[in-house]
Amino acid sequence: MENINETSTDFFLLGLFPPSRIGLFFFILSFLIFLMALFGNLSMIILILLDTHLHTPMYFLLSQLSLMDLNYISTIVPKMVSDYLLGNKSISFIGCGVQCFFFIALAGAEGLILVSMAYDRYVAICFPLHYPIRMSKRVCVLMIIGSWIMGSVNSCAHTAYVLHIPYCRSRAINHFFCDVPAMLTLACMDTWVYEYTVFVSITLFLVFPFIGIAYSYGRVLLAICSMQSTEGRKKAYSTCSTHLTVVTFYYAPFAYTYLRPRSFRSPTEDKVLAVFYTILTPVLNPIIYSLRNKEVMGALRRVILRFCSVKMEQHSH
Repeated sequence: MENINETSTDFFLLGLFPPSRIGLFFFILSFLIFLMALFGNLSMIILILLDTHLHTPMYFLLSQLSLMDLNYISTIVPKMVSDYLLGNKSISFIGCGVQCFFFIALAGAEGLILVSMAYDRYVAICFPLHYPIRMSKRVCVLMIIGSWIMGSVNSCAHTAYVLHIPYCRSRAINHFFCDVPAMLTLACMDTWVYEYTVFVSITLFLVFPFIGIAYSYGRVLLAICSMQSTEGRKKAYSTCSTHLTVVTFYYAPFAYTYLRPRSFRSPTEDKVLAVFYTILTPVLNPIIYSLRNKEVMGALRRVILRFCSVKMEQHSH
């Protein structure tokens, strides 16, 4: 019997929404949020590429955050949408592994890119004269490459483990994507050693970065308090408060979900918390960083004006 289950490779995702009116409402809402996240993050990437005023380390890092968010939400939501609409909840063994890999890689990389952004603001506000050296193009590129590589290496280790453990119980994953802890409940071997490595991983990719960010912003707030110009103080405070909002939305549910022992967790609670870091954060980033940012709005106006003037020229010819 065990053999049959091991060779029947498909998993089944139980999903997020109940088949009811309220379930349909939340499904439509999630799909709209997904479309907003796609549009917002794509717009952000294109805008930063097109406008030379935004070719600075801060916006270079922000374009990477948007790229990560774009891939991150696309790893999870399209599959969830097709499962709900078509009623086909199965996902192949390899498909589950691929989703697992991209989810962990992008989650880790995003955690590290948020630290880089906090460091960027810390240097800009606390050491403005050293900024061109400390945040040179080379440093910026190294931060970005480092985030992608470390996220991917960490993900390879977790995905390889999850794909090699024997599954002998039901293949129904009580989640809306292939989440490692939800998959471990289906394993027919003791996974406590691996759960310890998950704890270490989360500490390295979420807890330490969060401490680093908190320290950076603590220093930044102290520097803001001693600023002479009210305008400078306002701008610095605005930038930091937006960043902290994103960081809290992203790190808090993640850390709470993965650092609790299995006995304290419930599938429903895990699924609700997962909505924060898989669906809400990717849509919040472009909203928070663009609508509250004069430089981004200015760049948007310049790009639209440039586009309109090109159109006008074409019509006059």
